Amino acid sequence: MTNKETFVAIYQEHIHRPGSAELLQYLLSEQCDFFTAPASTRFHLALEGGLVEHSLNVYQALKDYLSRDTVQNVYRLTPSAETVAIVGLLHDLCKVNVYQKSFRNVKDKTGKWNQVPSYDYQDNLPYGHGEKSVYIISGFMRLTREEAFAIRYHMGFSDTEDKNNVGRAFTLFPLAFALSTADMEATYFKETSDE
Repeated sequence: MTNKETFVAIYQEHIHRPGSAELLQYLLSEQCDFFTAPASTRFHLALEGGLVEHSLNVYQALKDYLSRDTVQNVYRLTPSAETVAIVGLLHDLCKVNVYQKSFRNVKDKTGKWNQVPSYDYQDNLPYGHGEKSVYIISGFMRLTREEAFAIRYHMGFSDTEDKNNVGRAFTLFPLAFALSTADMEATYFKETSDE
């Protein structure tokens, strides 16, 4: 199965609340580049289809984190399969329709400059990172408070957010910490090359 087919299969299996079918229809439409967009301009998965691959990686990392005995029995963090699918698969919807194909100059091993394919970032809805994802999703379906905070704070302490707000969100909504951990694991261990 392709990443697109895998994403759609997981989505349709687990996400059933009102508006979810319309959101999936939007993601699959020509008005949205979710399945062809990169995950970043130059760093993790800066390639066509990188965003959907990243979303699947975060979903799997989140499932793995939540399956830990300590997480379930000590932290008592046992969200529904629907919640896990929503926050894992949709946390980066803020990245749809913001990347344009471009080129950049890079030196090769001999010191010669070469143009290589790249992406430029142009956000015409500069609403912030996590909050923009919450905004897009909420236009189609209602999120629980825990889901909204998890998506909003999934960048954790690596964002420019007030660190006290991040810590408070993690304390009040442990799913936010879990999603942030999954996002970092996918980004820094699974998706970053040594190039």
